[in-house]
Amino acid sequence: MTHPDRTSLVYPSSAPQKQPSLGDTRQYLASLSSRIVESYAQLGGFNNPEGVNLPSREHVVSILNNLLTLCFPGYFGAEPVLGKNAIFFVDALVDAIYIHLREEIARSLIYATQDRRETVETCHDEADRVTIELIEELPRIRTLLMKDVDAAYAGDPAAKSHDEIILSYPCVEAIATHRIAHELYVRKIPLIPRIMSEHAHSRTGIDIHPGAMIGSHFFIDHGTGVVIGETAEIGQNVKLYQGVTLGALSFRKDKNGRLVKGGKRHPTIEDDVIIYSGATILGGATVIGQGSVIGANVWLTESVPPHTKVTVGKPNQEMVQRSARTA
Repeated sequence: MTHPDRTSLVYPSSAPQKQPSLGDTRQYLASLSSRIVESYAQLGGFNNPEGVNLPSREHVVSILNNLLTLCFPGYFGAEPVLGKNAIFFVDALVDAIYIHLREEIARSLIYATQDRRETVETCHDEADRVTIELIEELPRIRTLLMKDVDAAYAGDPAAKSHDEIILSYPCVEAIATHRIAHELYVRKIPLIPRIMSEHAHSRTGIDIHPGAMIGSHFFIDHGTGVVIGETAEIGQNVKLYQGVTLGALSFRKDKNGRLVKGGKRHPTIEDDVIIYSGATILGGATVIGQGSVIGANVWLTESVPPHTKVTVGKPNQEMVQRSARTA
């Protein structure tokens, strides 16, 4: 079909003009399709049209859901799991994860090595190794996650049971996703860890970069607005409240004005620290000492010794008797 010249074609507007025919409409839509395709060449944003496709976000999310189901069977996933069928249930999930995750990892590695000498076969071999290693790590990851649930139960007086926490607390999904994605991150798998972490971010409001190092018994109460940067290090038995930021203080630039990637940019939080809502702690050299308490809305860019309490001074407040004439 010869597409109409889009500079001269005007789609028929509403009354009183004559209703366009189906042929006119299809011809006009074809011209719009051509313009969209032209934008791919002009602007980019097309998924690797001349090579192997990038990982599929939908497939990665599906794999993540299967991994979460393995971590918490009967809590994540739609299917109830009976004890006598557990081995068959787990076996089927492990097979599916192995097949699909290996493929998505291979895609990400092939994409990342296009300008180097690694062969497609090498990338597939590496994908196979990493997939097996992640599955091997699942019992250890589950041990950490159950300690995180213990910390949530111990740290939240509103928690009625471990079941309630696993089923309903957003921090469980966010932390579980992080512990899975971190295993891929430390094995230098491109793209997939961020797809996983940003999916959890979109669902829970908790933004944990997969590079962050987080110890056991970690609890995020409420959770909305928490941000944990790539090079943050968090010890054991740490509790964060909503709106906490563990961020970068500043970004170095090269002589061309581009950001310098890498380096320690985010703070270190030692064991047994509590950080209350809205606190902002910035900088790679900033260390919050063991057993410290950081109050709400505190802004910190320097280290704090162990067993220190940091609070914002009491603001001036007025209390006025409200009457019918008072707004």
